[in-house]
Amino acid sequence: MPYVLAVDLGGTKCSAAVVDQKGRIVSRLTVAVDLSSPSAPVRQIVQLARDLAEGSRPKQCFVAAGVAVPGLVRRNGTVWAPNLPGWDRLPLANRLQRSLEIPVIVESDRNAALLGECWRGAARGRSDVIVLMIGTGIGAGIMSGGHVVRGAHELSGCAGWLSVSLDNNSNSPQLECCTAGPGIANAAQKRLQAGEASGLSQYDASKITAHEVAAAAREGDRMALDIFRHVGRLLGLGVANMISLFDPEAVIIGGGMAGAADLYLESLRHSMLKRAQPLAARQVKLVVSKLGGRANLLGCARLAWQSFETRKSKKERR
Repeated sequence: MPYVLAVDLGGTKCSAAVVDQKGRIVSRLTVAVDLSSPSAPVRQIVQLARDLAEGSRPKQCFVAAGVAVPGLVRRNGTVWAPNLPGWDRLPLANRLQRSLEIPVIVESDRNAALLGECWRGAARGRSDVIVLMIGTGIGAGIMSGGHVVRGAHELSGCAGWLSVSLDNNSNSPQLECCTAGPGIANAAQKRLQAGEASGLSQYDASKITAHEVAAAAREGDRMALDIFRHVGRLLGLGVANMISLFDPEAVIIGGGMAGAADLYLESLRHSMLKRAQPLAARQVKLVVSKLGGRANLLGCARLAWQSFETRKSKKERR
């Protein structure tokens, strides 16, 4: 049975998996990303492929590979990833193809998540959908009329740059700085430093993470609960803008902070319904992804299988 290699490269960790034609993950490995040089993450991907090949050469085990990256993939195959040092115009696909000796498709992580949800997740059977990934940053994979929306410069879906505000006198902060993981942690740190009462005061304020804020909220901590309600209201503004622009069938919440969606989904929905185009807002389905960390890997696998099937079809027509 043939398999493809799927790789999800992030700013802090890299996962690789062996995936069959039905989207089943056969085996998977994850390592911390080596940021010591621009070439270090490339070498890690190659090593993960070899480890998953279990002693064989990658080309003997995989018919193709798909790789998700946290940034921009230009049409010439070069990658810009701001969280990976030296990745301004890195020719990732070419380097991996030379080392692995198999075809390699590289895609942005937000589009990979979209394709994963369309193949094996909450977007199956839908042609107009937005997958909003909320983690260390924020990005959106957008499908309209069955096609991935990419933009003139492959920059569509940079939802973290949306300007949002609940205060008419504010400077309209960007969505990402207020609602992604670091923004949630920063909000808690500022309120603790201002002397607000919270169970989080037992921690070193400078080291608090969004996951600790979420844990405190689930224990009923008033400050933590308020932070997530505010996060939901701001995310609702961002989602409202996207619904008004694209009129999707569904908006799927994914990424690392999807696990805390129970803390902000109600306020997100309320804010969305208040600000979005009313006819579109009443019909859109707001869903939390069940794929978790598998969404990007499955999207990459789908791209790899499509590449393989296209090559196979061309050979058969000759």
